[in-house]
Amino acid sequence: MRYSNHKFKQPFIKITGMALLLFCAVFQYPKAQTANNNNNIDPIKLELFPLNKVQLLDSPFKKAMELDGEYLMKLDPDRLLAPYLKELGLEPKGENYGGWEDNGVMGEGLDGHSLGHYLSALSMIYASTGKQKFKDRISYIIDELQCAQEANDTGYVGGVPNGEKILNEVEHGKINAEPFSLNGSWVPWYNLHKTFAGLRDAYRHAGSEQALDILIKLSDWAVEFSNHLTDQQFQKMLQTEQGGMKEVMADIYGITGDKKYLELTKRFTHHAVMDPLAKNEDKLQGLHANTQIPKIIGAARQYEVSGDKEMKNVASYFWQTVVNGRTYVNGGNSDHEHFGERGKLAQRLSRSTSETCNTYNMLKLTRHLTQWEANPAYADYYERALYNHILASQDPQTGMFAYYMSMEEGFYKTFSKPFDSFWCCVGTGMENHTKYGRYIYMHTDDELYVNLFIPSEVNWNSQDVRVIQKTEFPESEKSTFIIETDQPKDFALKMRRPYWAGDGYSIKVNGKPVEVNQKPSSYITIDRGWKDGDTVTVSLPMKTRIETMPNDDSKLAFMHGPLLLAGIVGQQLPIPGQYASDQWKFFDLPSVHVPALDPKKDSINKWVKPIKGEKLKFELTQVGEADGIPLAPYYMVNHDYYTIYWDLKTEN
Repeated sequence: MRYSNHKFKQPFIKITGMALLLFCAVFQYPKAQTANNNNNIDPIKLELFPLNKVQLLDSPFKKAMELDGEYLMKLDPDRLLAPYLKELGLEPKGENYGGWEDNGVMGEGLDGHSLGHYLSALSMIYASTGKQKFKDRISYIIDELQCAQEANDTGYVGGVPNGEKILNEVEHGKINAEPFSLNGSWVPWYNLHKTFAGLRDAYRHAGSEQALDILIKLSDWAVEFSNHLTDQQFQKMLQTEQGGMKEVMADIYGITGDKKYLELTKRFTHHAVMDPLAKNEDKLQGLHANTQIPKIIGAARQYEVSGDKEMKNVASYFWQTVVNGRTYVNGGNSDHEHFGERGKLAQRLSRSTSETCNTYNMLKLTRHLTQWEANPAYADYYERALYNHILASQDPQTGMFAYYMSMEEGFYKTFSKPFDSFWCCVGTGMENHTKYGRYIYMHTDDELYVNLFIPSEVNWNSQDVRVIQKTEFPESEKSTFIIETDQPKDFALKMRRPYWAGDGYSIKVNGKPVEVNQKPSSYITIDRGWKDGDTVTVSLPMKTRIETMPNDDSKLAFMHGPLLLAGIVGQQLPIPGQYASDQWKFFDLPSVHVPALDPKKDSINKWVKPIKGEKLKFELTQVGEADGIPLAPYYMVNHDYYTIYWDLKTEN
């Protein structure tokens, strides 16, 4: 079929397609059980609310989402679709964007990877806001992808340069696998995964049955591809980064119940990495961090749809070793994109720390683990990373995204350009700011958990209850919850007491104190009959404290409640984003000198003082040459030279 004529065929396609999709929805795509019934396992103990059930109220998070939405609508979908049409010999309606979307950046280029992220971001912001403009953009992209797929009788659709040709070579046993190259192509499965995930999210969050139809055909192509490979050949192929293919195949099994997708999920188990984790062996040192995290998310999802306990252990142990042994104070991990030795971060403080993609994926993994167990440690980590990495990775002036979050003393944040970057962290960045409502609350049949103190409304449909959280946290140290219900309801409210909330933490129901015996990092249960208009007020005292490096007490960072404080040590950069480029020219600029702390008092209350009349603004005092340096929450420091970790002078 000729692409230039496909618009004339759309009425026929849509009429017959609707009938076909209805048939498939009823007869071909039954929803699978959460887990294999033979194992008597029900992995999901707690449910996260869908994005369309949680509405953000005014806050930095809502502003970040709105700014992200403006950027999404500025992008031209035809330019993002161009690599897909070129691959099928069809005439594109626009030219590729620049940066990593432009063929030739690394040999074959990463053309096409951004469209899947874009489709996921549109789907989630549509669910979060209900705005039709996002749904219309989704529908246009899905229409174009369907027509492109119909031009190819294999079911393949993708923007990978020479992708199907290269994967055909692999399918027939010619496999040259390196960490970031497969048969000379830059991570083709990683690239393709974004298409799979975008289609899944268009179905999951925007209700597009058309996207599901494309996804099933693409998945069938992947199954047919894999059937030609021996297990040894498949494992060799997995030496190259493959993104979240394991996860998305498990998702497709969860949607369809067809075991061929579960079998492919299992084949995407990279044994060289995951077998040691299953035995609680830490062999992560030296590995590319964000190659591994999506594999582990896939393990978590495989456990959820099949009950595979080994995969559960892989995911749980990986989370523990990364969060407790390889995570910086901002919740990010890796230096120059790689894991180092567990517990030794002091020598890994550079301009290339805390890749944003890593934290995007660690938060996704945390959401899975939280649904298995209401462990407050998961929420403690999530909050830290959300405020101090994800929110901090967006330029509040331009809406652009940071790749790395520098931990080098006296450097600054670098942000993407709107149409000439398209790094991996631009793709995940598009998604990051669309789903802030995802983790604020969770529930069982008769329990409502509060994880985060973010202004929002949640509709708990199964209980016919709405809860409104009114707060100016973190500028205010309290949050009030208002219950709305037509009839009195009995349920347990599980209020989180964060790890940082010590003396002064309190809860009142309708003005009356609730006894709190639990220590920080816990959930307090308030089990009672609730009626319309009931209020719950939580006091959240925030103190300033020090967190030192696990292997070097002479390096420290300052925290205020959940907020990482950055020291502003240099003048503001003249133009936001001036030095961001795909040639990384900003690395040529020098950092500024940061004096070591030489405290005269052995008390943090003497080192860090609030600036009178300024919310969440502080300055250093009585620390020698660093006296007078201002401190502010990291997410507020965007165009200044800053430092996170400080050196502490010690006596010889």
